[in-house]
Amino acid sequence: MTTIRTSRPQNGFTLTELAIVLVIVGLLIGGMLVPLSTQRDIQSANETNRQLAETKEALLGFAAVNCRLPCPASPTIATGAANAGVEYASNATGCNTSAEGVLPWATLGIPETDSWGRRLTYRVTPDFAKTATCAGGNAAFQLDTNGNISVLATSGGASVATQLPVVLISHGRNGFGAYLPGGNQLGASPDADEQENTDSDASFVSKTHTPTFDDIVDWLSPNILKNRMISAARLP
Repeated sequence: MTTIRTSRPQNGFTLTELAIVLVIVGLLIGGMLVPLSTQRDIQSANETNRQLAETKEALLGFAAVNCRLPCPASPTIATGAANAGVEYASNATGCNTSAEGVLPWATLGIPETDSWGRRLTYRVTPDFAKTATCAGGNAAFQLDTNGNISVLATSGGASVATQLPVVLISHGRNGFGAYLPGGNQLGASPDADEQENTDSDASFVSKTHTPTFDDIVDWLSPNILKNRMISAARLP
């Protein structure tokens, strides 16, 4: 009796099938990369916004104790060096060196950098940073003192906020114009609105983010500042 042998189908994938699977897997991974990157950026922005809120509270606390806002710190002193993060000296008209620099993190006792590892730009109106004795409610500023800082919708555009005592800027993910812990500054932005936030004048831009603008700009309301000073018996 003759036995007929039949071939069984082989298990596994052919090279063609493996290639197709690899292509599909690659497409799936590639499709996930953009959302994950976007999620990281959103998380970093949220963390920086929380940091800015905490920074404003630190500024209010400093003002309540010292009867003035702090001056900026030098942006070019490397972390760990003498006077890194320490405010410029205050005088009878404002700040000895400049009204703009980086946030004086050491003076305030707060973190040095934003979520992207860069220092925050900080500008103060000189009338709010003048030397004050605090005696008898003698603050550096009074209820009718106005700031000289403005925030605009675009460079040269409509005002978002005016007469501000202080402004804070995180230069976002792209970091253009920001100072690093080593004291060096990143290159200038090609975006005109981001350039407005690094040109050392008293005008800044805050707007919805675009592919070329990702600065996060925050400021201290003069009304909140003065109300806190009244509560602390630093203003009449």
